[in-house]
Amino acid sequence: MKINKLIASVTAAASTAAMAGYTAMSAFAEDTQQTTTANQQQASMGSLLTMPLMLVVMFVLLYFMAIRPQKKRDRELKEMQQSLQVGDEVVTGGGIVGIVVSVGEDTVVIETGGAKHKLRIKNWAITENVSAAERFKEAKAAGKTSSSSTVEAAAVVDDDDDKKSKKKKNDEE
Repeated sequence: MKINKLIASVTAAASTAAMAGYTAMSAFAEDTQQTTTANQQQASMGSLLTMPLMLVVMFVLLYFMAIRPQKKRDRELKEMQQSLQVGDEVVTGGGIVGIVVSVGEDTVVIETGGAKHKLRIKNWAITENVSAAERFKEAKAAGKTSSSSTVEAAAVVDDDDDKKSKKKKNDEE
């Protein structure tokens, strides 16, 4: 990711420097009496062709460095949101971590915390599927190439907090 940004900034700097150098050379070049009108027309045609060519090159670089990778990330995120399963541990855009209890058409019900609070959220709010990422890492480490691994229920991290809250309630009574 950082390499792509570095390459993009270097290519932008190089193209800007080349255009500035060409402009400076043509701006400060002295017209002599010996140049003919044919040479002047040829020079103006050259400058007319170089500017659109540089713009096309810069647009192609922008497409391959910024637009295409972003579309790929968006497509992967949408596929992940559509392939949610019951038992997956997910993280929302707001940072809420929970386990998927049920999946609807455009909403998902997640269970959060040790007190088993349930929240209904939209699919687009889910930014990460922790369980699927862990299953993918395990399959990769085991050398499996198929992505059809069994669904394992994710454990709630806040079990210790639940035990502490029950202990506090008992102490207060």
